[in-house]
Amino acid sequence: MCGIIGIVSQSEVNQALYDGLTVLQHRGQDAAGIVTCDQEGKFFLRKDNGMVKDVFHTRHMLKLKGNMGIGHVRYPTAGCSTSAEAQPFYVNSPFGITLAHNGNLTNTKVLKEELFKSDRRHLNTDSDSEVLLNILAHELQKTSKLKPQAEDVFKAVETVHRRCKGAYAVVAMVAGVGVIAFRDPYGIRPVVIGKKETAMGNDYVIASESVAVDSLGYTLMRDIAPGECVFIDISGNIHSQQCAENPVLSPCMFEYVYFARPDSIIDGISVHKSRMRMGAKLAQKIKRDFPDHDIDVVMPIPDTSRSAAVQLSDELGVAYREGFIKNRYIGRTFIMPGQTQRKKSVRQKLNPIGLEFEGKNVLLVDDSIVRGTTSQQIVQMARDAGARKVYFASAAPPVRYPNVYGIDMPSPEEFVAHDRDVEQIREELGADWLIYQDLEDLELAVNKHNDVEGFDTSCFDANYITGDIDQAYLDYIDSLRNDSSKSEDDKSSAVIELHNN
Repeated sequence: MCGIIGIVSQSEVNQALYDGLTVLQHRGQDAAGIVTCDQEGKFFLRKDNGMVKDVFHTRHMLKLKGNMGIGHVRYPTAGCSTSAEAQPFYVNSPFGITLAHNGNLTNTKVLKEELFKSDRRHLNTDSDSEVLLNILAHELQKTSKLKPQAEDVFKAVETVHRRCKGAYAVVAMVAGVGVIAFRDPYGIRPVVIGKKETAMGNDYVIASESVAVDSLGYTLMRDIAPGECVFIDISGNIHSQQCAENPVLSPCMFEYVYFARPDSIIDGISVHKSRMRMGAKLAQKIKRDFPDHDIDVVMPIPDTSRSAAVQLSDELGVAYREGFIKNRYIGRTFIMPGQTQRKKSVRQKLNPIGLEFEGKNVLLVDDSIVRGTTSQQIVQMARDAGARKVYFASAAPPVRYPNVYGIDMPSPEEFVAHDRDVEQIREELGADWLIYQDLEDLELAVNKHNDVEGFDTSCFDANYITGDIDQAYLDYIDSLRNDSSKSEDDKSSAVIELHNN
């Protein structure tokens, strides 16, 4: 999962890009990058591993000149995490193009062969984002014009859609020409566009989530449609066209469950409201399955489950309490390689307020359960803090299958729900009882007004909507994502760092 942003303005964009990336920081804490372009068509790039505040200092910001630019925050979806793979990426031919991408291509291997054998283009990293950039560059190279026009951009993106499979929300910039944004034909990954009217003309922003548009003082225009391409030229003129043959809106369900900020609106759906409805659906299920429950207090696992927990407690008529204090200076635990490091980080991440637990039957609410390592430790922390009974509720169904569209979920064998029923998972977590959201209820909670045709729910039901995922591909992804592979990547990275030092 990553965050992207692009701005075409009548004034300098470096500060706005920085501010926008800080708002999108939750989408990736591994690396950050910004590239800007001045009126002469010269690029200025700064990118590195680390958080936004650590990558960009005053000396870097002063060098990021120009009235248009793009930015990216990343966490890796597979393989090792090196600064060489920080985005945006750049190619000098044709025209000078830079690109940032959120998602995951599922036919990267085939595309790499095509780029080498047919397109005669060189790749310098293992990133599928560099593959996407070179595919786009190759297609734009077919124009005979000195500077591509909107029709050339749309024609190139049409071919990108035909060649590239998987999930991708893309923002790209052509030197001295403008900013391009497009979304895969299923709209799996989110991207929106906003507008600001100024005395000098119109400014436009493209971002992964509407919260970035709001925070920068822009007015949200709309989501970019599945398969659509938006082109904003350097003068601030906007052009758009549908470039896919059969687009079908199927956004990733995990955006609403976990990844997106609650104050964002994705494809016309409020993330906060959808999470509240998840809580209401969970409460209804608890009333059915545990009509004589003895819950004294409902507590969220900070932060993404808070909206669901508040509504759940209200529906049950049970007190809501904040029982855990979160250390906000540690990253997400299921992204961390290795169980030892993950287990250590949970205790650093959350600390219980003992007075809220002592002698009570506590219902803990989380957005989802992936490995179960965190949940297991949280249940034990609640008991250690004095809880009499500990119940656990997940706002999402059991996660049993890998996500291949840009979320670095682990190998399926590392999922706590792998080859276990709910009772076996409850025993593994150590809870007194465990309740999961039903998939049908989750879909109803998110899609209350039926504005979306369907969702990518593959990590719950193995229904991969792009239709190109077979067991061979899942085995390949598994080889990259399991803990043993990540441990080897960590060792390799450490060797590289020692040589570099």
